[in-house]
Amino acid sequence: MEAPPDNDVLWARSLHFCHPDGSPGVAGVSLGVREGEILAVSGPRGSGKTTLLRCLSGLVPVQRGEVWFNSTAVHRMGPLTRERLRRDRFGWIDPAPALVPELNVWENTALPLMLRGTGRRRAKVAALEWLERLDIGDMARSHPAKLQQAERQRVCIARALAPAPTILFADEPTAPLHRADCAHVLRTLTTAARSHGITVVLATHDAETAALADRKISLLDGRRVNTVHLPPVPEAEGRAECSLSV
Repeated sequence: MEAPPDNDVLWARSLHFCHPDGSPGVAGVSLGVREGEILAVSGPRGSGKTTLLRCLSGLVPVQRGEVWFNSTAVHRMGPLTRERLRRDRFGWIDPAPALVPELNVWENTALPLMLRGTGRRRAKVAALEWLERLDIGDMARSHPAKLQQAERQRVCIARALAPAPTILFADEPTAPLHRADCAHVLRTLTTAARSHGITVVLATHDAETAALADRKISLLDGRRVNTVHLPPVPEAEGRAECSLSV
């Protein structure tokens, strides 16, 4: 068996995953991600980007293939071990913001830290710092129901960054954001990752978002390809693709 390269914090070989209905999610994907690197996984909707991130993060077990994190075989882990790995070493951002409605903004942001055993006061300080960076510090005591969707997504991004994960998996992290928010949030995300040495695996169908990464791989129908020609995406009402010129 080939050992993963020493300079790759995340390494996968020949990953296969099929959905319950038998449709392929990923088919034979191999990749390596270096420590501190920002890797964009690009491709149109339905190309397998989310499925790949879920396999790499241990959120779902691969059906065939290997996933290694710092020379530890994730594909051999049981459910509880994978859960601890995700809690202690990984961060995750979904395209749709999901927060605990009973907790206020700073408590939602601090929650991963407190689940790791960090004291409440220290977790609050870290949470407030990230909320300020994402221009939502003034809502720290508000509850999610009082926030707009774009504001809730900023909280989710702060929550993912606050514990300083080794790897951050970001699945279309700016999908719910309006044009005016995209550039700032993306710059905050990438700057934070570089300054804290966080490795980022970023799934996106947007070319400008992918351009912020150090390197890009492309998927089509669950397979790696050299080039993907994307059709134009119609602009949704009240929302647009991210533009760094804003």
